[in-house]
Amino acid sequence: MGDVVFAVVGPGAVGGLFAWLLQRSGEEVVAVGRPATVAAIRRDGIEVRSATFGDGVQRVRAATEVPEGASVILATKAYGLADVLPGIVAARPAEVISFLNGVEHMEPLRAALPGVPVAGASVAVSALRASPTVIDHRSPFVRIEAPEAAVGFASVRALTDAGPSVRVGGTEAEVLWAKFRLLASLALLTSYWRQPAGAALSEDPELTEAVVSEVVACSAAEGVPASELDLVRALRSVPGGMRTSLQEDLAAGAPSELDALGGALVRIGERHGIAMPAIDRIVATLGAPD
Repeated sequence: MGDVVFAVVGPGAVGGLFAWLLQRSGEEVVAVGRPATVAAIRRDGIEVRSATFGDGVQRVRAATEVPEGASVILATKAYGLADVLPGIVAARPAEVISFLNGVEHMEPLRAALPGVPVAGASVAVSALRASPTVIDHRSPFVRIEAPEAAVGFASVRALTDAGPSVRVGGTEAEVLWAKFRLLASLALLTSYWRQPAGAALSEDPELTEAVVSEVVACSAAEGVPASELDLVRALRSVPGGMRTSLQEDLAAGAPSELDALGGALVRIGERHGIAMPAIDRIVATLGAPD
């Protein structure tokens, strides 16, 4: 794509896979991360193990700072935005596409980057970082959803050419909420019950129903109407043995996206006057010290 430099900020499981795919397709890529991660990538490259894309190592450039004028692909955890945003701003990027989970991150991102094309997208993929430079791509797909406003983004074109399934259409709110409804419901219930998806969803059908109802009410209040039945069907389609990253992070006592998922729903409910007894209870329980 000519002189475009793609800066993948947050080369974890998803970001590392993106960087590997883009490098493999011939793009100029820089993985932007913390010093230890950068040193490991410079030493070993990024290795991906994938039944879909094959196994191999790509020698990806790595740096602790975003290159000037880069096309930024933001793939950190939601709680990492505050740490990386100053570096993105300083680089005066050509564009920024965000793959952060949640729905609250776009406002601060846009506020910090006036005049820069910014879009919120989502990705459906199962990938695990086995080490700082090794990624196990476990799902037979990488599905990217981007809003119509991102149709001209260099990053969207490059990712499309690199192998993922990319669909562009709808508003940003529609794209983000489509993933958020499913992810928040699943993550909160699996974390609350400390069980995989199948067991967590069936443990207390009334609680599951209440969570679904409250999530859908929040979505509608934010201008994205949705069907409770559709969300229930989506939850039932999740593999029964699946565990969520929120569940794993909370169990390990690691930083988590509890605030970006559950906290966001609580704040949305408060803002719109929606009663949220189920989600309030789950978030309070998960946020309480053991």
